Amino acid sequence: MIKKLSTLGLLAFAVMGCQTQGKVAGNTGKSPNATVQASKNSNGLKSYNEVITSQAVTDDGLFNTHRVGDKLYFEIPLDLMEKDMLLVSRIAQVPSGFGGGYVNAGSKVNEQVVRWSRRGDNVDLKVISFENESDEDSPIYQSVLVNNFFPILYSAKIAAYNSDSTAVVAEVNSLFENDIEAINGVSSSLKKRYKVKKLDSNRSYIESVRSFPKNIEVKHVMTYEAEEPPERGQAGTISLMMNQSMVLLPDDKMQPRIADYRVGWFTTKKFDYDSEELKSDDYEIIRRWRLEPTDVEAYKRGELVEPVKPIVYYLDPGTPEKWRPYFRQGIEDWNVAFEAAGFKNAIIAKDPPSKEEDPDFSPEDVRYSVVRYVASTTRNATGPSVTDPRTGEIIESDIIWYHNHLRSYRNRYMIEAGAQNPSARTLNTPEEEIGEMMRMVIAHEIGHALGLPHNMKASAAYPTDSLRSASFTQEYGLTPSIMDYARVNYVAQPEDEGVRFIRMMGPYDLYAINWGYRYIPEAKSAREEKATLDKWIAEKAGDPVYEFGGGYDGVDPQSQRESLGDDQVMASEYGLANLKKVVPNLIEWTSKDGYGYDELAEVYRELTGMWRGYISHVIANVGGVYETRKTSDQEGAIYSPVPEEMQKKAVAFLNNHAFTSPEWLLERDLLDRIESSGAIERVQALQTNSLNNLLNEKRLQRMITNEQVNGRDVYTAVELMKDLRTGIFKELYAGQRTDAYRRNLQRSFVDAASSYVRKVNGAEDDRILKSDVIALMRGEMERLKRDISQRKSRVNDPLTQYHWNDLIARIDQGLRMDL
Repeated sequence: MIKKLSTLGLLAFAVMGCQTQGKVAGNTGKSPNATVQASKNSNGLKSYNEVITSQAVTDDGLFNTHRVGDKLYFEIPLDLMEKDMLLVSRIAQVPSGFGGGYVNAGSKVNEQVVRWSRRGDNVDLKVISFENESDEDSPIYQSVLVNNFFPILYSAKIAAYNSDSTAVVAEVNSLFENDIEAINGVSSSLKKRYKVKKLDSNRSYIESVRSFPKNIEVKHVMTYEAEEPPERGQAGTISLMMNQSMVLLPDDKMQPRIADYRVGWFTTKKFDYDSEELKSDDYEIIRRWRLEPTDVEAYKRGELVEPVKPIVYYLDPGTPEKWRPYFRQGIEDWNVAFEAAGFKNAIIAKDPPSKEEDPDFSPEDVRYSVVRYVASTTRNATGPSVTDPRTGEIIESDIIWYHNHLRSYRNRYMIEAGAQNPSARTLNTPEEEIGEMMRMVIAHEIGHALGLPHNMKASAAYPTDSLRSASFTQEYGLTPSIMDYARVNYVAQPEDEGVRFIRMMGPYDLYAINWGYRYIPEAKSAREEKATLDKWIAEKAGDPVYEFGGGYDGVDPQSQRESLGDDQVMASEYGLANLKKVVPNLIEWTSKDGYGYDELAEVYRELTGMWRGYISHVIANVGGVYETRKTSDQEGAIYSPVPEEMQKKAVAFLNNHAFTSPEWLLERDLLDRIESSGAIERVQALQTNSLNNLLNEKRLQRMITNEQVNGRDVYTAVELMKDLRTGIFKELYAGQRTDAYRRNLQRSFVDAASSYVRKVNGAEDDRILKSDVIALMRGEMERLKRDISQRKSRVNDPLTQYHWNDLIARIDQGLRMDL
């Protein structure tokens, strides 16, 4: 049988294995241990007891670790040399404001396969790649080997051998106390941002080390000298605690499953050089847990069968008792999806064991997956996992729930459901409802840990008006997938009784889990599974409930975070109608006798942000392109422009709601309690950002391309600019005075158009010089200048006339080529 190997296996053997073999066994016929002993004596290494003294603090596990004073020693068994291990680097503790607040404790900074290798009197830690692969009997295999040489991450002298010469002892302090880029938490961009000088070795040290049967955990503090640390008062330094996990990967490799971009999965990329194609065959495998039925024959008959090894999540001992039932439900909600894949009791939630039940239980032990409850002001939850890159097998996962994420959902519920749902009109959200929200957050994060990415397209499968229906939402939820960002039903109106306000799992989730986890016993390789997997996709083709879209390129308006329904304009109109009812009540809903208005300010600020989100949902339709993922055997186009009428509808919404003075948002009673000034600047920022988003060069280029390719019946860039000009400058054309908000918006319009023309000067990108967008903007400014010149005297308001004159000056400046 031809054995399929990545470049890892034989390269490590060819480069290091022969040396190791020679050192251990040589050609003398002696036993390996005898040769090791001879080597030890000839090199004058210290005895084990001289290095690992009676003062050593030892922890037994995958390999023994020893702390002797300030020194850390790894005692690495020889039978673990050349074994695949996964080195996962995470930030365990982070300073305030680090990374702009977007880098949290628990953030993964790197994940790489490593191998310990013995090289004479040294041990090397090599970084191994599994991207490039070939059959070992293939002629090209040797080329793959020599063109994928693996780097040495770290090397240390062997200090001693253990008593029976089955393990080497090496001091590894410098691995954790030096600035090794592959495992540190301060990226090169952050070093530049904070003007980091160097790592301070006097303030960098190993905090702790734990050894478990399948993993080693080391925590170490890294302190950098920095001229501009993220927060003042940090003594000119940045200190953070790193956690390095070294996990032994299984010898018995799981059969991979080849990914298909039509079904959303986290993936690992591969390059197969044995392909018959006239190139390397690049493909991806999905990341998933190893689930195999205990009774294959019963599974084949269609019976639900328990897996050999179920997925088990333990709750963190620090999880408050009242939240534990919701966490357990969120975990085990996925059993419905696994039943669709033929498994019962596939995922199990357990309370943390007591000391009596399991005195060695630790969340850091890779044998246990844990939902960790973190006492932190961070408002987030994450679902990371540890994956074997050779096969895509998920080895372990720790879900992280940060305590203050409760605050996020409390606020969102008030803002988006307060108009419709009386129980949302308080900062003390009823336990049953906040518990249901927590349950669905945990379910969402478990989905990530099972291998599923966000599916932002899911929500567009449901008609927007259906989200106002009690019967529809109670049965189908807000979206076909819990992996969408669609957290609260802001479409429902106050008169819609009995609707569901909180998301839940849906049919896409069952479909995706079945596609990724159903056991296919007749397939003996990943390639042999493909026909079956393709058949399952074909059965659902054309049904939007089963479509996937990541939503990260900003092109498809149906793939957006927090968007609800298939009509984003209608959804935003409903959302705005609710916000207008919420704002006048915020003082009452957030106030507490004896306290200030900090909560009011926070909720109001977040409400403004959600309004900005509704606007962006609408903008995405202008110049937008729908994406329906297909393969070449499926009929029809993958990309199709948003229809002309929908684009016009979106621009009309923007002119009527986004680019008018938002009097409803400027509740005087409210603002007088939270700020002395800032309302004008806040509205200006919101409108300017929205306008710049709408006039994005890529968006305009898509519209120009669409006109060129499709001809008639398209919404053109010229029409967009005309509709915007007549909307944003409607006071000019109606002979009316302008208020401060509108003046700011009109200046922003001229500035945005001028910025394109300025790109002509000194442009290094030839694409910009040849772009129709510059001609479009120049023509719009010239037209606007003529209109202002002809109409500016029609209104008897000095400030408005000054404003029109100022705009003419700005346009003249923007059009000049000598700037």
